[in-house]
Amino acid sequence: MSTASAGLAKKLGYNNVRVYLDGEPAWSKANLPTYSTTEFIKHGNVVLIDIRPTNKAIAGRIKGAYSVPYDMLEDRLDDVPRNAPIVLYGDKEVLQAMSDVREEGFNFVSLVKGGYQGWVKAGGEIEKGPIFNTEIKWVRKLGKGEVSVADFRKAASGEDKNAIIVDARTKEEVAELGIFKNTINIPLDEIPARMNELPKDKKIYVHCSTGARADMAYNELVKHGFDVKFLLLNIKDAECDCEIIRP
Repeated sequence: MSTASAGLAKKLGYNNVRVYLDGEPAWSKANLPTYSTTEFIKHGNVVLIDIRPTNKAIAGRIKGAYSVPYDMLEDRLDDVPRNAPIVLYGDKEVLQAMSDVREEGFNFVSLVKGGYQGWVKAGGEIEKGPIFNTEIKWVRKLGKGEVSVADFRKAASGEDKNAIIVDARTKEEVAELGIFKNTINIPLDEIPARMNELPKDKKIYVHCSTGARADMAYNELVKHGFDVKFLLLNIKDAECDCEIIRP
């Protein structure tokens, strides 16, 4: 998030906003850990993995976790989409496992704060006994206000004439990386002043680079009566293969 975006976030009602200029990608590249909230682990569309030895997982594991001992982890991830949020917990190998999974190309990798014991101490739900869910399965689920990649593609290609795309990135980002076809660039911090440029009789799909700014733009536009959704996806992801117009 830029400093300008942080200022807009405050205007939109977000509290305690701070800016880490290098962002999450730099944090992850430095192999620094990120942690998931209890709510996200319980109700998020995540792949929760227990990397401890199987006997420990049988004795007790977080409900819904897949048991994948650390030495089997790389092979078991082969069929998991790279945009699946991975949440890991285990013993001493967990930081290395986090690094390994990131190197495998996964975009969202986090840990359980305090591991299994921390989860138990916090009153989290567990299960014991034989492990039946051995095959890792994950299907992308759209959250509130999200547009599917398929519908986004239709708008970008011009197939859906009743939808327009708004690129909420900065002008500098667009100049460097290009812009999707059938798209107008309205940076996030300019949206409140430029809403008059957007039609209320068409669908509006907002995107940025990863989805964070698009989500904020969505919340602002929906308050003003627009038929709007946002794309929660890193636009460098192979799934986001819309044609780009280069500067």
